[in-house]
Amino acid sequence: MSQPAGPSIKDFEAALAELESIVKKLEEGDLALDQSLALYERGVQLSRFCHARLEDAERRIEILNERGELKAAPASLADEPGQGEGRG
Repeated sequence: MSQPAGPSIKDFEAALAELESIVKKLEEGDLALDQSLALYERGVQLSRFCHARLEDAERRIEILNERGELKAAPASLADEPGQGEGRG
C-alpha cells in the first residue's frame, strides 16, 4: 500500500491518535480552507490505513471450535457483518 503525500504511517495506534487529533482540529474550525483540505486528505489516508489494519486483524482471528482445536477464521467472516454468534 503506497502512501501519497504526507508522513508515513507507523502503526495502527499512531494512525488512530493522529486521526483523532485531525478531527479535533477540524471541529474547531479555525483553519484556512487549504489547511482544512490538507488535514481532511490526511484523515482519509489514516482512516483507510486503520480500516485495512482492522480487516487484516479480523482475518487473523482464530476461532476455538467445539473440539478445542484452533482454526483460522473463515474469510467470509469479514464479509458478513452480524453473522456468527459471540461477535460484537
